[in-house]
Formats: sequence, C-alpha cells, structure tokens
Amino acid sequence: MARDSVRVEPEESGQTLAALLRLHLPVAGAELRRLAEQGWIEVDGQACRDLGRRVHAGQRVSWPRVGRRRAEVSCVRPLLDASAIRYLDDAIVVVAKPPGLTTMRHPHEAAEFGARARRFLPRTLAELLPPLIARRRPGPGPRLRAVHRLDKDTSGLVVFARTPAAERHLGQQFRAHTIERRYWAIVRGQACDARLESWLVRDRGDGRRGSAPQPGHGQRAITHVKVLERLGNFTLVECRLETGRTHQVRIHLGEAGTPICGERIYDRPVHGAPLADPSHFPRVALHAVRLGLVHPVTGKFLVWEAPLPDDMKQLLDSLRRRSS
Repeated sequence: MARDSVRVEPEESGQTLAALLRLHLPVAGAELRRLAEQGWIEVDGQACRDLGRRVHAGQRVSWPRVGRRRAEVSCVRPLLDASAIRYLDDAIVVVAKPPGLTTMRHPHEAAEFGARARRFLPRTLAELLPPLIARRRPGPGPRLRAVHRLDKDTSGLVVFARTPAAERHLGQQFRAHTIERRYWAIVRGQACDARLESWLVRDRGDGRRGSAPQPGHGQRAITHVKVLERLGNFTLVECRLETGRTHQVRIHLGEAGTPICGERIYDRPVHGAPLADPSHFPRVALHAVRLGLVHPVTGKFLVWEAPLPDDMKQLLDSLRRRSS
C-alpha cells in the first residue's frame, strides 16, 4: 500500500501525534482514530496506536495514502528568481521568501539522507539562493548561514549571514530582540489593537504549543497587534514582535480568539473545538512584511519591506468584495 510520510521538524517537537497528523492527513477525526487503532499510523516504522504520544524532531511519521496531502494542495513548486533578493553585499543577503519553501534544511535531515540522496529532496531557500547570488557576483561565494527562519508556509523577508562575523553580530541582535520584525496576517473574527504577552511552553495542556496558565513558566513572548482593515468577519492586522519565539504570532492570535486564516493548529482554545474558517485559505495567511536590523559591518540601521504575495492579495480582494 502506498504511504505518505513527514519528518518531524524541531519546531514541531513535543506536540502530539494527533496534532501533527491534522496538518497533513485530510481525514476526519473519527477516521484518524480508526487508522491509529488498526495500526496504520507508524512512527519510525513502528505502528503507533496512541494519538496522544509526543513526537520528537527527526522522527518519521507515516500513514496510508488517502488523497492529496495538505502541503501538496497549498504549496505547489514555489518559484524563486533573482527579484527575490532585496539586498546583497559581502556580509548579508536579504530575501523575500515565497510560501511553500523551507528556509534551510535541518542538520538531522541532511545527515539522514546523505549527500547523494539529498538531490531528491525538495530544494530549500538556502539551496536555491547561491546560483541567484552568482549572477550578481560571479565566482564561488561564501556559505550561507541562517540566523532565523520562517515557517514553510509563511512568506516574507529573511536575512542570511555570509560570514562568521556577520552571523555572530546578527545572532546577538536576535537574542537581544533589537531586530525589527513586522508581520501582516489575515485573521478570522474582529481583532483589536492589543499588546499580547504570555509565557510560551511546548504543551499548554492539549498537546499544542501555547501560553502557560501561570506566568514565569517557559519563554516570555510579547506581540503588538494593530488593526489595519476590517473585512466583515475577518481582519487584516499588523503584528510587531517584541520577542521572537517559535510560532509566537500564530499562538497569540489564536489564543486571542482571532486565529489566522488557514491556521489548523492554533485555531482553538485549550481543549476546545477548532474555530470555523470560512476563508478556506490553504495555508497560514501570514507574511513577514518588514525587516530592520543594524548592518554587521557598517553599523547602519537598514529596513526592507516586501509586498503581500499574490495568494494573500487575492484573499484580501475576495474578503473586501464580500464585506462590501
């Protein structure tokens, strides 16, 4: 029987098997439980009937092929051309990442497949960039060094370091939370201007990352939300990160009762049912629209902005027509 599978990413580590499968397996909850009870769900090649089991980075989860996976529906061969490069010099490169493209391959995945087998894996942003850089700066270039990442389905601005010194300098800025990062998101419901602060943990009580019930446990996270446009039962918001935690924007917006369109993990209260998503958007409608940082060589503060990708523009146009 043909099977589909997924490798657990580091940011997915610690969530339940059920939460992971909801992202990739297009079946109802009852059907998912039936597959597990009958031993069709496997973790690292072994049948797993416990959907509450925690998964860990590097594990391979597989299931019988029952139709097109969500990832295949929402992310079809993302394209990258030279126009994606927004800034380039000897120290850094800033790129507008399209949705559906992984920023950089995690070491555990590279080690598992080996150099010869890696050519059969989907290309990452870090692998597609060097040929584009070479068109502007011929000759062998330095290795790209990731200092932060965007989720695969999130679009927008990413910076890579091109030297060890630049990597250290940018890393210090990210750790000090002095990098300016703003996201635009299209959310369900009536969002409000707000300062959202909580302490994020790997398990908020239902197998998902989220806010701890008591402050002081986990990582402190602060998101500033600003309403940009009301669209009937939807809202376009800007989120400014004061801290940069894994899935911070998605968690904060979901827990505020306004999950992002296309969100399927942080789209519900603790132990609650998923909130309806009449947008039917096939990915998380989240875009890193603005990036500002101190250049690691010149010391100047530089800012870049990236317009919304076409799919989010189309969603906005559709919601504007509905609301009017």
